[in-house]
Amino acid sequence: MRLADLAHLELTYQPRGLTLDGPLPSGFHHLEVGRRLGAGDAAYRSASEALMTYAPQRGLGLRPRATARRAAVGVDVLSRLVGLGVPCRIVWTVEEQDRTGFGYGTLEGHVESGEEGFLVERRGDDVYAVVRAYARADRWPTRLGGPLTWQLQRVAAHGYLRALQRAVRQDG
Repeated sequence: MRLADLAHLELTYQPRGLTLDGPLPSGFHHLEVGRRLGAGDAAYRSASEALMTYAPQRGLGLRPRATARRAAVGVDVLSRLVGLGVPCRIVWTVEEQDRTGFGYGTLEGHVESGEEGFLVERRGDDVYAVVRAYARADRWPTRLGGPLTWQLQRVAAHGYLRALQRAVRQDG
């Protein structure tokens, strides 16, 4: 699978956009994890920029390639997971004073069907990152994995958060 091939693929799930403000839909496995990244304007700016330029995915070793350097609605993202192509399309973004992030949904050929959202939020002076997702098995590898699949998704989400925390520390 090549990045250019993603433009012709369809998203594989409904409803869309619920990782931003939810509630997460029934019929899917749900995930929400968060972590404090630091405090202050510099931490927020560093975390926001890292997030919008795919640092969590790079930090997890997914080697993302995207049709734009920065996350925006409609941008296609192709990552690699153990040799498998992981095709997604960004379905929402937000860049506000106290909240920055994006969510992407699975495209045809992905082993799951659903959406993953990434947010950096100010809570007072503190800066937090949150990963929210809803997904269901779409192909035999995830169906076969059963509960292990969802545990691996949780491990990956914590890896995204650690990558963002490293980005904030490097800039701080």
